[in-house]
Parts: sequence; C-alpha cells; structure tokens
Amino acid sequence: MTLSLFDATVAGFQQTLGAVSGFLDKGLAHCMDKGEDPEALVQARLFPDMFPLLFQIQSVAHHSIGAIEGVKAGQFQPPGNIPPMDYAGMVRLVSEAREALGKLTPEEVNDLAGRDVIFHFRDFKMPFTAEGFLLSFSMPNFHFHATTAYDILRSQGVPLGKRDYMGALRLKS
Repeated sequence: MTLSLFDATVAGFQQTLGAVSGFLDKGLAHCMDKGEDPEALVQARLFPDMFPLLFQIQSVAHHSIGAIEGVKAGQFQPPGNIPPMDYAGMVRLVSEAREALGKLTPEEVNDLAGRDVIFHFRDFKMPFTAEGFLLSFSMPNFHFHATTAYDILRSQGVPLGKRDYMGALRLKS
C-alpha cells in the first residue's frame, strides 16, 4: 500500500486535533473542579516571550485546514489580525477545523500533489510543491503549536499525560 497525501496530512491533522479537543475539555473540567476561571488559561504562556494558549490553538487550525485551503489557493501566509477569543471560542475553533477536514475526500486532497504553493510573509516568499509545503512546513508547525498548547495547559496544572496528546490511534481493524 502506498501512503497517500491524504493519509499523511488530513488523517494526522484529525488525530491530533481530536487530542487537542480532548485536552481543552480536560482544561475546562480542571477549572470547574478547582473553581478557577477557564478564561485565565486563554492568555496563559510558558514564558513571557512566547505566545499564549489562544495563539497556539489558532495556529493548529491555521496549519491544518488553513494549510489545505492555502494549497488549494496556491498561497499561504500567517493569519492576519485574529480577533480575541474566549475559552469556548477556542474549543469551537478546533471543532470547526475538525469538521472542515472531515468534509475533505481522499481524492480531493491527493489531487493537490504537485501543485505550486507560495508561502508569503511580508516581502519574503518561499516556493513549495503542495506535498513539500504540507509535510515540511505546515505539519511541523501544526505539531509545534499542538505540543505547546498541551504544555501550557500542563504547566497550569491540568492533569494531562502522553496518551492525551496522542489522541485516537489508527489501529488495524
């Protein structure tokens, strides 16, 4: 069996987004159990010079469904001004990304292979093929931000473990 672009990207995005959804749920439950305001987590950071949880969650959406949309459009860039969002909004954003990815067909994604994609950041441009962009740029960014979101919640006392990060495994049936 050949590994398809869909399997290498969308299936992986879905697995990790499911995990992100799960650890956001655990974050909310932790706050409710401790009588803490979950809104305090939205701007929580690992270090003062790092972006907060909100940015990490927005980035996992941007580097998953946003990356696929960027490949379709032939260009991808960092998101513009992202509106403020509360904890429920972060949960909703992950859910919407999962839903949008769930509507993609393997054929639709696999047909993107070989397309040109330009990453734009101000005047800086990097040319990619679709698979080069997804696998060497968006996928590492996606996992970096998912891991950082996990780490922020863990640093705030949310009881998470490795299994929470892994999400639903794609086991042989």
